[in-house]
Amino acid sequence: MIEQYDRKKFAVLFDGDNAQASLLSQILAEISRFGLATIKRIYGDWTTTSMHSWKKELQKHAIQPIQQFRYTVGKNATDSAMIIDAMDILHSNEVDGFCIVSSDSDFTRLATRIREEGLFVIGVGQRKTPECFANACNQFIYCENLTATDITKKKSKKKDESDIPDPLSLLLKAFEMVAREEEWVNLSAMGVVLRQLDPAFDPRTYGHKQLQSLLKDYPDSFILKRDDSITPPVIYAALTSPQEDAGES
Repeated sequence: MIEQYDRKKFAVLFDGDNAQASLLSQILAEISRFGLATIKRIYGDWTTTSMHSWKKELQKHAIQPIQQFRYTVGKNATDSAMIIDAMDILHSNEVDGFCIVSSDSDFTRLATRIREEGLFVIGVGQRKTPECFANACNQFIYCENLTATDITKKKSKKKDESDIPDPLSLLLKAFEMVAREEEWVNLSAMGVVLRQLDPAFDPRTYGHKQLQSLLKDYPDSFILKRDDSITPPVIYAALTSPQEDAGES
């Protein structure tokens, strides 16, 4: 119980006009990796049929629905309501971080403002989310990475998706930043730097559950070793050969 109260507290705000009700359980499970979702709200016009898919899930997960009428066609009143509430929560000092569930670039400035106060920001949205919003977060999670349960099938699918860039240059750049003068680097430290370089970086995007299995896709660039003398065991990575363009992207 003491450990639970010591965990970081998050406010989770859903853009009901721009999120998927079918992924609610997966999104909350993902957030639980970072801390406790102490505030859970979803915003939208509940008088419209488009919000009906949320109702059953809200009761199941104890999420508070916030009504926001659409006053004018072409204006997103839901976004404005979310931003106002987020700022109120921010200044209440009741949470350690926020999770903004939306694919809308309108939340870019909100994410930036929250980070300016030193709080951690997680974004959750579809792959079509503009980079400006994804990069404004400390970490961004693609909804597509939450839908595939069979990694093998997903990996095969990713090979056919030309819009997903090869991550090798990013991996090499992260390695170089961590290694400096060292031959072997801690894989956890490399993972932290990867998130700093690209908040949306996720091994699941490339069909892998973990970073170490992703690196195994590049045997000409990386080798791994495991130190079992430490509890829990630590994984290290090194370059198989000098990479002259490791810092280039």
